[in-house]
Formats: sequence, C-alpha cells, structure tokens
Amino acid sequence: MEKIRLEILGLSPSQSQSGSFALVLGEEYGNRRLPIIIGMFEAQAIAIEIEKIVPNRPMTHDLFKSFADKFGFTVREIVISDLREGIFFARIVCTDGTRETVVDARPSDAIAIGIRFNVQIYTYESILSEAGITASVTDESEEQEELVPQPASRSSRSLTEQLKDMTHDELQQSLDEALKKEEYEKAAKIRDEMSRRN
Repeated sequence: MEKIRLEILGLSPSQSQSGSFALVLGEEYGNRRLPIIIGMFEAQAIAIEIEKIVPNRPMTHDLFKSFADKFGFTVREIVISDLREGIFFARIVCTDGTRETVVDARPSDAIAIGIRFNVQIYTYESILSEAGITASVTDESEEQEELVPQPASRSSRSLTEQLKDMTHDELQQSLDEALKKEEYEKAAKIRDEMSRRN
C-alpha cells in the first residue's frame, strides 16, 4: 500500500472532553485533515518538542530516545497504520542499521517519539478516505447561509443528536464551517456521522 505523508498542523483543546486535545494532521500535498483525540500528557509531550522546550527532567518520550540512542537504534518513520471502531493505531519503524523492527503504539506516543527523532509521519489512503476531513472552499453566498441561526429545538440538544437530524447537505455545510473555525473535534464528529450514513 502506498503511504501518504502527514504534517502536524496543530493541537487544540477538546471542547467536549476535559483534559483532551485534538491533534490535527494534514496530508502533505492535499487538503485533507486527520484529527486524532489525544490525552493532555501526550499533547504536552508533543508541544514541548515542537517548541523545543527542555524540561528539567526527561519525559517518557525523551527517555525512549535516550534508550534507543544508547543501544544504537533509531526511528526511521511513524505510520498511522490502522483505524478500528473509531480508534487509531500506529507503528514505530525502528532500525539499528542492519535490521528493521516495528513497534506498535498509540498514535500520540508514536508521534511524540517521531518528532524527537525528526522523522516523517505517514498513513494509508484507506485511513484518510475513512477518517479524513476535506476542507472545501465555499463561496460568499454559502458563507451567508451559514450565518442563519438553527432552530432552537436543535441547539438545546447534544451535537450528536443534532447531527442525526441533519441532511447530507447540512452536514457538509457544518463540516465546512467547523473546518474554517478550526473546530477539529466538531469536524471529526460530523465526519463520523457522514461516514455512518454511507
């Protein structure tokens, strides 16, 4: 299977799950986004390395790098390898120069380790097709339509319940709006509802 290179686009706090973050990955030569909900510790580990902040004591992912360095292993790449029942899985591809070893991991841990080794992050087309969110360009008339308030009966219910009552066009419009506002967690829920109907 051909791999698609991903870039880290950002981290944003989760609006519905306290202490969680949306890690947003984007395909290198496209406009699809892959939001993954991760924990606070993993988000901190990723942010610290991106910002090149040196903590007083090594974090777990720094310890992994030190351990690998001491024993002559390096990480070659990170692959978001699978998606089962809404849960992402990843692999850390390691090498000692002669043999290659694959280690299973959560995507958040794999990415936190991968950025410490300055390696590429990949996924497969099947995963991007299933879980990716495409940012589409809307014209001015569509933007004005988005400003029309929804009926009060919808707004008082949970987002999941609201999504179930929306048409496909309304879902697409809400998805575009969420992407424009960089509300990636909301976009992921809309994407899941659209996928459920297909």
